[in-house]
Amino acid sequence: MKVVVAMSGGIDSSAAAILLKVAGHEIIGMTMQLGNDDATNARTVADKLDIPHYTLDVTDIFAEKVIDYFCREYQSGRTPNPCIRCNRHIKFGALLENARQMGADLVATGHHARIRSKASSDRFLLKKGIDRRKDQSYFLYLLTQQQLSHALFPVGNITKERTRQIAGALWPPLGARAESQEICFIPDDDHVTFLKSALAEADRPGPILDSKGNILGTHQGIPYYTVGQRKGLGITAPEPLYVIRIDPEQNAVIVGSKEEAYATELIASGLNWISIDRLNEPIAARAKIRYRHREADAIITPLNEDSCYVNFSEPQWAITPGQAVVFYREDTVIGGGTIDSVKGYGEKTKE
Repeated sequence: MKVVVAMSGGIDSSAAAILLKVAGHEIIGMTMQLGNDDATNARTVADKLDIPHYTLDVTDIFAEKVIDYFCREYQSGRTPNPCIRCNRHIKFGALLENARQMGADLVATGHHARIRSKASSDRFLLKKGIDRRKDQSYFLYLLTQQQLSHALFPVGNITKERTRQIAGALWPPLGARAESQEICFIPDDDHVTFLKSALAEADRPGPILDSKGNILGTHQGIPYYTVGQRKGLGITAPEPLYVIRIDPEQNAVIVGSKEEAYATELIASGLNWISIDRLNEPIAARAKIRYRHREADAIITPLNEDSCYVNFSEPQWAITPGQAVVFYREDTVIGGGTIDSVKGYGEKTKE
């Protein structure tokens, strides 16, 4: 079977290519270029595997679908997750389209997740990776059934340590590489500098308010703040203060105590369902409000075809508009959406 492997030159994508080559597939390595990116490591891995390697310039579509979206969300006082958009529009959008033009029906990536067919229907299920500490199913919830049907996640069935061993056996320097935690298009993970250069109106000062509306200070521009943030507020108070809400209409940053940053309810939109066709009635599930956050029990209630209401059984810390909320039943992704609004602030204080 001919498979295009998205190769970044990192541990996971390289291990994915190795596993597929060992399994006997016809492999084509493809590195997506976002500008002046260096594909040297990916090319070295491809050479060692004796597979063809190409680069695909996705600069324009990446700017439109990922970077512009990222900037608009921050300008609106929201905190986006660009990797989720990239997976849908770039890796399993532009790259998949290119792969099919090359005669390949499948695209493989180094994500720690799994795909299974649903026994009772023709649906494809998205499941957590075997290594729960490295599971990346959260980032893939926007994939459609059509995209899942053409996707492979070879490292989803093994641990991160095993991927490192596999990559290192092929090329020792690769196995010793540190994991990247940065957003690929932001140099040195410096969000402030990037947003300053990308947004003409990023530096628009406004009031920092407490939850009662009292002015405590002045912020430097709402794109530089996110819910749950404590450092860099530039104000003094008897107790630690955290960003609990951002109000773009008032150009205001609202702060409060740690307890005030807890909330129990949210509304999400832009829904994508994977294990079900649509949500017709309230269901109980486990909901994850950001990648590093622990899942929590919740009731998900449909509001309309594109939005739902989520009520948590316990208050959740720093629910952030713009981030994804992903719903699970055991190790299976039910679906998810983008957090639009948050209700039930300060619920921690009522316990």
